[in-house]
Amino acid sequence: MRKTSAWPLSQAYVALIVYASLYPFTGWRDQGIEPWAFLWSPWPRYWTAFDFAANCGGYMPLGFLLALSFLRRGNPSFAPASKLVAVGIATASSAVLSFAMEALQSYLPSRVPSNVDFALNTLGALAGAGVAVMLVMSGAIDRWGRVRGRWFVEEARGAIVLIILWPFALLFPASVPFGLGQVLERLEAALGEWLADTPFLEWLPVRDVELQPLVPGAELLCVTLGALIPCLLAYSVMRSIAQRAVFGVGIIFVGLAATALSAAMSWGPVHAWAWLSLPVQIGVAAALLLALAFLPVPRRACAALVLLALMLHLSLLNQAPASAYFTHTLQAWEQGRFIRFHGVAQWLGWVWPYVTLAYVLVRVSRSDAQNKIER
Repeated sequence: MRKTSAWPLSQAYVALIVYASLYPFTGWRDQGIEPWAFLWSPWPRYWTAFDFAANCGGYMPLGFLLALSFLRRGNPSFAPASKLVAVGIATASSAVLSFAMEALQSYLPSRVPSNVDFALNTLGALAGAGVAVMLVMSGAIDRWGRVRGRWFVEEARGAIVLIILWPFALLFPASVPFGLGQVLERLEAALGEWLADTPFLEWLPVRDVELQPLVPGAELLCVTLGALIPCLLAYSVMRSIAQRAVFGVGIIFVGLAATALSAAMSWGPVHAWAWLSLPVQIGVAAALLLALAFLPVPRRACAALVLLALMLHLSLLNQAPASAYFTHTLQAWEQGRFIRFHGVAQWLGWVWPYVTLAYVLVRVSRSDAQNKIER
């Protein structure tokens, strides 16, 4: 059985679908209808191209990843029967997930279950599974496997998954560019609401001093660390210095593009680069220089540097409040047309650094035999 990044990616994507489908997780109640009644509902009177794309396109990656996981972990010969079974399993599994999400939405007054959404979700998963089979038959997946073997060490699945998810995590608006994981202020507010009118509210720690905005120097450091962390994470599983150089420069530019796309979706295309202030520019340049300086550092040392950078980055970010402009942007995302995408992007933006922290802790805690450097 082959090890493939498609399987952990599919599981992460399932979690994101569940979050996006059931957000905002409040107001649960029995509305007096069967949870499967949406299957026989009439065609919705209003629908948009955005609804079609969100429902069909949202499940395509899941179908693709599930089918690819089955094919890559199964018989290497990829017989026609195995391809059909892979498509069938991927489509059926996605359909079951979609049905469960639509059924649960019948208990959420803020969400509307729809047979059209269910059909589009299943169609999107089928299309994604078909794309996976086409890529396998064309040999593209095998070529990617050979490229991956030349660039990354064998036990690199977790790091590859985290690196792939990093640009998507940046799509959720951040108070500081590349500032993922700023959750303390919202977590305190959420805990206060949940524990209101209960004796447990007194158990919450009370800060003596209000959170203070980041000074330009601290913002610069946060930007530098935020852009440098995925580079060091990649270095911890890559084979050669030349490959590190190409990948490090590339991932920083991908991060810039993802942040610009986030700004364009939040404030309009005209303001796509409005966030690129002087501290941010210096921070990105510093991250690029540090990424080049760390090229010869051994892999396990790079993993240790990721730990240090993450802890400092999260400490700085969570000592600062969100700006008024950032809060306004969040309201636009939560109340507007981004509500379906909001849950996915927000979930990624919040947990990515903490999952990375846990992953790297496991890596650096392994024995020397497990972390031997390949020459």
